[in-house]
Amino acid sequence: MNIVVLDGGTTNPGDLSWEPLERLGNLTVYHETPSKLVLERLRNAQAVILNRNVLGREEFSQLPQLRYVGTLATGYNTIDTQAAREFGITVCNVPHYCEASVAQHALALLLCLCNKVQRSSDLTRAGHWTQAVEESHQSLLPVELAGKTLGLVGFGSTGQRMAQLGLALGMEVLLYSRTQKPAPEGCRWVDLETLFKKSDVVSLHCPLTEETRGLVSRGHLAMMKPTAFLINTARGAVVDEAALAQALNEGRLAGAGVDVFTQEPPAPDHPLLGAKNCVLTPHVAWATREARERLIETVADNLQRYMEGKPQNVVS
Repeated sequence: MNIVVLDGGTTNPGDLSWEPLERLGNLTVYHETPSKLVLERLRNAQAVILNRNVLGREEFSQLPQLRYVGTLATGYNTIDTQAAREFGITVCNVPHYCEASVAQHALALLLCLCNKVQRSSDLTRAGHWTQAVEESHQSLLPVELAGKTLGLVGFGSTGQRMAQLGLALGMEVLLYSRTQKPAPEGCRWVDLETLFKKSDVVSLHCPLTEETRGLVSRGHLAMMKPTAFLINTARGAVVDEAALAQALNEGRLAGAGVDVFTQEPPAPDHPLLGAKNCVLTPHVAWATREARERLIETVADNLQRYMEGKPQNVVS
């Protein structure tokens, strides 16, 4: 089998091995692939492994030999799964590999906002010790999370991890999701409006679907306390980014931690790049070495199961 990895650079920039996939066929790995080269590079591939490249009806119609698409991710919104079904192409994702890493990153963004870590570090490193101390009692006043309310939008495996972290910090946890499951002690299910109104922190852990696109709207942001924080390690398009930037700049929201954007990388004039009290990272919440090792192993296992006629983690 000819196997092509279109954009393996973020998963494995060179510190890991592709050996689990090499065992399964003739493997070609590209660090990244511009959209104009996708068809050329997949011309002889029976299986493609990708992260953020886009595959749709147009591409599938010109790749008659392609039978399998494996994602180097949990999300698969860059793949037209309906078209894949029509062309008889199996699509598999990796649902469980980075829950601990993403929840840890979401907490890191929150703690950075609560404890003003970057500003305090910058002042201290620059020799402004007294100013750093003074600001920690004024504009850099830390926020204690114990006794505060954490609202989780989405309660899959990552949301559940985040709930554990919130409970460990002594927070009350509110939950909202399409489907409800038994809530752990210290957590309770609420409607979305209640979650936005009551939470001191709203952390997003839902997939990007037509139902969740723009879910965090201007109206929902207006419901939040002016002292509240919003954390997004889900998908950028879940949030109205322009409305979020406006709320931050107008002081209607205390801060935001964002790891994902609707367009990646964001344009130089993206409103969040200049927004007040906004901590930004470049979609790396998932990227610990441990998570990336699990990712490659599961991607290979998915393909092997498909080759054996027993596909797993099938999304189309």
